[in-house]
Formats: sequence, structure tokens, C-alpha cells
Amino acid sequence: MRVPTSLDVEQAHPRLGALTVVDVRTPGEFASGHLPDAVNVPLDRLVRSLPELRRAAERRPLLIVCASGARSADAVTTLAPHGIPATGLTGGTQAWAAGGHALEYPGGARSRAVWAMERQVRGAAGSLVLAGLLLGLLLHPAFSLLSAAIGGGLVFSALTGTCGMAVLLGRLPFNRRGAEVRP
Repeated sequence: MRVPTSLDVEQAHPRLGALTVVDVRTPGEFASGHLPDAVNVPLDRLVRSLPELRRAAERRPLLIVCASGARSADAVTTLAPHGIPATGLTGGTQAWAAGGHALEYPGGARSRAVWAMERQVRGAAGSLVLAGLLLGLLLHPAFSLLSAAIGGGLVFSALTGTCGMAVLLGRLPFNRRGAEVRP
């Protein structure tokens, strides 16, 4: 049976009970609200979780979710060569909530929201570029190399579809809080 690579919110909502929902955001993002009955397998741990995901996919089709749909599309692409069919949710939890559908919170209580990883990367990259420029102007021109390094990292990220800064930010304590749940 052919599995679609993506479903929009209105296609996914009526099928939710027949799917295993896998949220690939960081545990901190997951704790700030996720689809009902979702399990959290952060994108950086996806390959290590292949056996569990394969077993889950044998029971029910996988719906992969993130904040906006970008990381879930990456996860679907990562799982395919391993023979694990999966479908991504177009627009992610943002589209789910915008469609008027409820999010669940660990322990039933809404925790302080953690910024989406894309927003964390933009904030960190922008701050480092500004710091490099200011330090280069005020202290020594060599500090401008920091801005160049961040720019180079962003270009590399765009070309390869990977993001080292997201990996590093994902290891910060506020992105690791909450228990990780396996399928």
C-alpha cells in the first residue's frame, strides 16, 4: 500500500485515531503542546529509534509532526530508505492549532512555551552576527570573522539541509526537559 508523504490538517484530523503520531520536536517544544496521543522522538534521535518506529509502523501508519512541517518532512525522508513508511503533517502543530484542534500538554497542564527550533536558530544566529559586528567595530576587526562564520554556517545549512546550530541548541536543558516518550 502506498503511503502519502504528507497530509494536511483536515485530512489528518479524522484519521488521527488510526495513526501513530510521532512528534520530532525537542522535548521542550513537545511539552509546550502536541497532538493528542503523540509520542516524542526528537529528530536528532530518529535514527537511534528505527527499531521502535519500525514496530510502531507495522501496527499503524506513522504521522510525523513538528512545529511547521519542515522537520517532519526531513524525518519522512530519513525513514524511507530504512523501509519505514511515514506521512508528514503539512504545517505541523501550528496548522493543527490554527485549524481549531486541541493540543495536549504533558501532565495535563500547559507549561511555559519553548520557542520553536527554527525561531531559536534565527535568534541565536542573529545575536551572534550582531555581536561579531559590534565587537569588530568596537574592539578589533578580527571579531567580524564571527559574523562571517555564522553566515557560512547558514549557507552550509541551506545547501545540505542540516543545521549544526539546531543540534547544539537542542542539547540545551530547556530543550531537553520533560520525559521522552517512545512509540
